[in-house]
Amino acid sequence: MKSEPGSYSIDDLARDGKTAWEGVRNYQARNFMRDEMRPGDPVLFYHSNADPTGVAGLARVASRGYPDRAALDPSSPYYDEKATEEDPRWVLVDVEFVERFPGVVTLDDLRRTPGLEKMLVINKSRLSVQPVTDEEYRVVVELGRSL
Repeated sequence: MKSEPGSYSIDDLARDGKTAWEGVRNYQARNFMRDEMRPGDPVLFYHSNADPTGVAGLARVASRGYPDRAALDPSSPYYDEKATEEDPRWVLVDVEFVERFPGVVTLDDLRRTPGLEKMLVINKSRLSVQPVTDEEYRVVVELGRSL
């Protein structure tokens, strides 16, 4: 899961303990949250549009997908005029803090690490919610804890 640290960082999640991952407005990312994510699933928390960009720590999915109410709120930056109570269009999951890495596993680190060549973050970098394989997760966690 990716977030710009100026909007919401791993430090913010550590402080809050848990948050609703609202505002995702990409259908593919929405479908991952709605159809694939389950409570207890591990999450790589990625800082995008940062210096450096990369995985800053770990989180965990804390809920099943449910309607993103911000889509129905005209005062929200995540408002969607096509969303309705009957068809909210957008979903979110709750995410809870697990661990902050001592440093950031940078995008360059990910690109040069064997076994990570097919990670979506390398090949579809604009997608804010992306699946990773168990092996990719293991490799990134090992990198993060060794910084």
